[in-house]
Amino acid sequence: MSKYADVYLLPILVENVPGYKKLATAAGKIFIKNGALKYREYVASDLNTEDVIPFPKVIKLKPGETIIYASVEFSSESHRNKVMKKVFTDPEMAALMPKGEKPPFDYKRMVYGGFKVLVDL
Repeated sequence: MSKYADVYLLPILVENVPGYKKLATAAGKIFIKNGALKYREYVASDLNTEDVIPFPKVIKLKPGETIIYASVEFSSESHRNKVMKKVFTDPEMAALMPKGEKPPFDYKRMVYGGFKVLVDL
């Protein structure tokens, strides 16, 4: 059972989503191979709200951009730390992100955090 998750919000140009999906699918397989329990990525479909602060305002979306929400699940924070060490030393992961190549999303505007499960129904 998952008790911990890393969560990411990534601003990305809509035109880059198909290419990003291929990259994320390959990365997800590497996370699972190295011990993550679940790997999911979502693309925004409804960001319009007037009742609360909308994601586009927080992320400061630019014209033509959308948001990817990603979640990687682990059994604990220490499990996450072990898996992440393996993932970032995995040669397959290094091959996915060649040095000098521009990433498909804006790393400087990415939002990240690690979360303990509060409710799991």
